[in-house]
Amino acid sequence: MIESIQYLVSGILFGFAAGISPGPLLVLVITETIMHSRKEGIIVSAAPVMTDIPIIATTVFILSRCSSSNFVLGIISLAGAVFIGYLAYDSIMIKGVDLNIRKVKPQSLRKGVITNFLSPHPYFFWMTIGAPTVLRAFQVNIASAVSFIAGFYVLLVGSKVLIALLVDR
Repeated sequence: MIESIQYLVSGILFGFAAGISPGPLLVLVITETIMHSRKEGIIVSAAPVMTDIPIIATTVFILSRCSSSNFVLGIISLAGAVFIGYLAYDSIMIKGVDLNIRKVKPQSLRKGVITNFLSPHPYFFWMTIGAPTVLRAFQVNIASAVSFIAGFYVLLVGSKVLIALLVDR
């Protein structure tokens, strides 16, 4: 029981730190909140829940198969940088003044999923901290592993939601 609490606290601390750390997803949470609404910022905040399953599987595969994954991480980082550059360009370019305002679909979930999937942050976390911690926790018992993951995602998503709510104010 005490081991599970230790892993829960670790997950909470890592989740909070990841949730408030500057990065592409946090910028997108803020941008979508300002451009569209708090609802869109909250939707972006939930993107890691959907994208991290393949990221975790990928990192476990890489850790188990490759001694050095610098090339793979380099490709992911490059693809992420290109996509973030596109989002930045789209955010700062003036498209002209159109008095006939049309309702544009924000596509926040799509942007959030792509941003998180192409960002190197989740890969670095799961390769260096997350996957090894979950594997150690699983050796203790399954409740410890579940506690770590639950604490991590509740605070990761929760802190980003809180930021979206604060930005909306």
